Amino acid sequence: MATKIRLQRHGRKSYAFYSIVIADSRAPRDGKFTEKIGTYNPNTNPATVDLNFESALSWVLKGAQPTDTVRNILSREGVYMKKHLLGGVAKGAFGEAEAETKFEAWKTNKQSGLSALKAKQEADAQADAKARLDAEKKVNEAKAKALAEKKAAEEAANAPVVEEAPAEEAASTEEAPAAEATATETSAAE
Repeated sequence: MATKIRLQRHGRKSYAFYSIVIADSRAPRDGKFTEKIGTYNPNTNPATVDLNFESALSWVLKGAQPTDTVRNILSREGVYMKKHLLGGVAKGAFGEAEAETKFEAWKTNKQSGLSALKAKQEADAQADAKARLDAEKKVNEAKAKALAEKKAAEEAANAPVVEEAPAEEAASTEEAPAAEATATETSAAE
């Protein structure tokens, strides 16, 4: 029986997540499996992998063949690095303690790289948000300035009409007493 390590699909349409399973190579993709060793969610950034490391390592050492995607996942999680180091121990190149220290050094290096990548992504997201906020403030200031200019123009257009009417009324009221005075003077002269 040929044993495969592969993905078993779950989730809804356009939002799949997968279980990492050990199955017979003749079984269908979502069919019967021997053991579930983890999950893989490609919908997050970066993709989330929850893996039973010891179980995956034991199956790889037994000769289970992973699919291409699962091979990449196992490699990223360090299963193949550990297998390589255990092969060096078996050949006598170095001791098991030294292999364990090398693996821990690799793991911490990998984690520091991931944390640096995550920090860079967060910094980029914050810079992008700040740039969008600044751009929006500039647009709002331009709109407010244009609106203020429009209101000033409307007030200027309405202001002379309003100011002329009181001036005309004042002129007509000044003329009326003068006309009355001339009317009184003419009647007195008669």
